[in-house]
Amino acid sequence: MMRAALLGSLICFTCAICSERGLADQAVPQGPYLYSYTDKLSVVAGDELAFHCSASAEDLSMEIMRYGKVNEVVLRGKAFNAGSYAIPDRAASDGCDWPVATKVSIPESWASGCYLATITAAEPESKKTRQSRCLFVVRSADPGTGSKVLLQLATNTYNAYTNWGGHSLYSYHDRDGLQGHRVSFDRPLSSQFEKWELPLVQWAERNGYSLEYAVNGDLEFRPEILQHYRLVLSVGHDEYWSSAMRDHLEAFISGGGNVAFLSGNTCCWQVRSEDDGRALTCWKQWYNIDPVYRTQDQHLLSTLWSHHLINRPENELTGVGFLWGGYHRSHGQFMDGPASFKVHRPDHWLFAGTDLGRNDRFGGKDTIVGYECDGCEMEWKEGLPIPTGRDGTPRNFQILATCPARWAPGDSHWYDRFPKDRTGAAVFGVYEKGGTVVTTGTTDWTHGLRGDDPHVTQITKNLFDRLSK
Repeated sequence: MMRAALLGSLICFTCAICSERGLADQAVPQGPYLYSYTDKLSVVAGDELAFHCSASAEDLSMEIMRYGKVNEVVLRGKAFNAGSYAIPDRAASDGCDWPVATKVSIPESWASGCYLATITAAEPESKKTRQSRCLFVVRSADPGTGSKVLLQLATNTYNAYTNWGGHSLYSYHDRDGLQGHRVSFDRPLSSQFEKWELPLVQWAERNGYSLEYAVNGDLEFRPEILQHYRLVLSVGHDEYWSSAMRDHLEAFISGGGNVAFLSGNTCCWQVRSEDDGRALTCWKQWYNIDPVYRTQDQHLLSTLWSHHLINRPENELTGVGFLWGGYHRSHGQFMDGPASFKVHRPDHWLFAGTDLGRNDRFGGKDTIVGYECDGCEMEWKEGLPIPTGRDGTPRNFQILATCPARWAPGDSHWYDRFPKDRTGAAVFGVYEKGGTVVTTGTTDWTHGLRGDDPHVTQITKNLFDRLSK
């Protein structure tokens, strides 16, 4: 969400007018440099993955590693050459359009997983090296045969926060202090994988759970893979969703599939995919500038899913939403908060084997409630929280645990129906609608897996054991 990027910023119109003004390419760095990106976010065995590079040194080498319980190097010492190319003024929104420097053919021996390609350039004059890294996913060529659990990485969110080329969907780190509305995957990207998804990957492999992998775009463009899985995972900070992604996952749930949102700020902003999935558009708080705003059908308006003009709050999918959550130990909110969940319904199957009782807390040691949190409108009956359903949360949603959360002051300035004095909560809960949907309501759930918190690990184990079969 990043409040600093939402307040007092101006939208970046350069994406639309640079070509008319004939703005020049950006200057390349004065010193040694190396940049790279791939032509695909996910591949299967037999695919060729192209790497586009621009470097001050001509001779490059590559190493590729698969993340896991033990990180495994699967390719080492691949040598190739690259040229030095300009950075287009609209690189952030329209991509770099650099030529292919090298390709890698994906062998059958590479298991489904998240892979990191590290490209290295040696600088003879300085006797130093420069490195650039590209993250990509290898999907299963035969979905569901190695695991019935699919982890889809939050690659849309990675792109939204990347400011390489000058712009992101935020203003706080923009080269001009502006906010872009379009971001391209055809540029060097930053990743949030190691902060949130990696602890889940390592925990799963340490405990004997196999995973298969995809990216956000696969839910949109390859929905047929979903039918082969019992459980789909959203982990960490899965903030930006297209309508097609959501449609396909909701159909999966209605058909009996299970989903676990071990995440927060989830499905907050609607995006539209462009350039065959190689770019995203999201006008966010500037929704009235989105061309869709001027049409009769506004269901694809690229703003908050919970905005009244879209009228499709994320609560209908996840059970919770950011409008009823906010920040905990972040953005000045609850900075001395417990960072843990308070248990309300300890007899639920998700708490089996934890020995947790009503009003006990868990997860504080590893700050599992932190950064951004999702909640729901609730009322209290006989000392227990119950969803009202007025915000889109399913009526059969069970609130299992909560922790206070709140929007930062001023956030209501850009959402015209948001009250200025609301205190919400991170909500951990579950509902059924064909399949079972579990939501943790916090970005930082997997920090408890990384810290071996006994309650977080047991709850996650209960989830896997019940919903992946």
